[in-house]
Amino acid sequence: MDGITLEFKDGTLDYIAEEAIKRNTGARGLRAILEKALLHIMYDMPTRGDVSKCIITREVIQKNEEPILVTIDQRKKKKEESA
Repeated sequence: MDGITLEFKDGTLDYIAEEAIKRNTGARGLRAILEKALLHIMYDMPTRGDVSKCIITREVIQKNEEPILVTIDQRKKKKEESA
């Protein structure tokens, strides 16, 4: 909706599913886990015009760490370096 790509690193979705199974909560548990970790991100991203990708790692879910944000400037630099 805001033109930002959401990416989950390997193992992150498995971890989220395992947590929901441990809590015996099903789909609502999956939603609760994701909302707890991503709520502030969902409100912050629309106000930022410089973010092109948000990468969610296991630590974002497990330890409430900040996600990896790839800005538009970083993407341009990466493309220029590879050219």
